[in-house]
Amino acid sequence: MKTETTTESYWPNGAQLVISFSMQFETGGQPEGAESPFSGNPLPKGNPDLPAESWFRYGAKEGVYRMLDLWKKHDIHVTSHVVGEAAIKYPEVAKAIANGGHEIAAHGIAWDDQWKMSYEEELEFIKKGIDTVEAITGQRGRGYNANWLRRSPNTLKVLQDLDFLYHIDDLSHDEPFITSVRGKDFVVVPYTLRNNDIANIEGRNWSPDQFLAQLKAEFDQLYEEGANKRRMMSVSLHDRIGGAPSIVKVVDEFIKYAKQHKGVVFMRKDEIATLVKDDPNTPHDDSENIYNK
Repeated sequence: MKTETTTESYWPNGAQLVISFSMQFETGGQPEGAESPFSGNPLPKGNPDLPAESWFRYGAKEGVYRMLDLWKKHDIHVTSHVVGEAAIKYPEVAKAIANGGHEIAAHGIAWDDQWKMSYEEELEFIKKGIDTVEAITGQRGRGYNANWLRRSPNTLKVLQDLDFLYHIDDLSHDEPFITSVRGKDFVVVPYTLRNNDIANIEGRNWSPDQFLAQLKAEFDQLYEEGANKRRMMSVSLHDRIGGAPSIVKVVDEFIKYAKQHKGVVFMRKDEIATLVKDDPNTPHDDSENIYNK
């Protein structure tokens, strides 16, 4: 397939478009009554929802391993935000992700609402998560993802104090950027709800073909824009959803499609953050300055 590419790159590594996959490992970290295919008809509190629990277990038993095979097939390394309790309950899965050369990033110790935590509570919550996962995998998270992105006004200050490199809980750009936290630079590697299995496949009941069409359309537009500006495409997959056979099949098709184009690079999010943090061409955006002083 013939494609046009620019002679000038807006990325330090010469890429026309950088693609970054997230593979969220959450199995076992969910609270009682967590959103599932059965949550529209919840059982009385205190009664185990065994089918729902089995749906979550699918991520650890099948989904992650199927995605790991896909990444290995294409020689791609991804970012996996790992819930601490998921790593505790399934250490072999967390270790398999790390041993595959993938980034182990932070996702809290459990599913919980950070937006209502005090600074001290949030610091303890995030630190316990990274300490726990590091003890199991040998990797200490440098990137962060809050539950449903809903961080608090203190989150970036907490992350700064814990020596994090970046966070992803922002939807405002199609490229990484720098924001100021207490006068110091902090990297934001934006997330996506558009190319997100939990939002579209589970939330909107999209078919695999609809998801594939979304990925290709997003890619085509961003690739074209990448000839004139820095562009990044984020794709989010969750263990129990993105690891299903049909979704892995269409993601495989998408990767093959993307690889037909020159100047397409697949990167972990910590690699992206490291690449751009000292680049003078990386934009600064202090839209949240009121919270980050």
